Amino acid sequence: MIVNGASDTVLCRCFPNYLDGPALDWLCALPAGSISRFHQLAKLFEEHFAGSVIYLHDSDYLNTIKQGPNESLKDYMTRFTKVAISIPDLHPEVHLHAIKSGLRPGKFQETIAVSKPKTLAEFREKAKGQIDIEELRQARKSDKSHFCEEDKSSSLLEKF
Repeated sequence: MIVNGASDTVLCRCFPNYLDGPALDWLCALPAGSISRFHQLAKLFEEHFAGSVIYLHDSDYLNTIKQGPNESLKDYMTRFTKVAISIPDLHPEVHLHAIKSGLRPGKFQETIAVSKPKTLAEFREKAKGQIDIEELRQARKSDKSHFCEEDKSSSLLEKF
């Protein structure tokens, strides 16, 4: 802010103070006397480092996020939310529409189509119930396979 409105000479001389690493190396490698105005330096810098810009997704990108065929609702919502929170000024209705659109076909998607949650909070409440059901089913499946293994072990021991 101190150099705001300063002359080209001052801006060009101050610029290296804000650089380090590859950016400073690039600047030092420029031929002496090749820059006459700060605007020229800024443009060269932007062109050279354009590929290094951190890309932020916009709300349209959310419509490409789909729940995988074997992906749990919890994992889908976690993956979706990581992207959604990085989008500045994301409108809640756009968020809600995109997360609903990404659900894979099935009972939960049908439940959402019928109940038509109007807010993200309503959607999350329904999703929480479904996540609880999925986790319960997974726990039962794990318990069942664990008991099957114990039964096999017991029957093997009985033979000896």
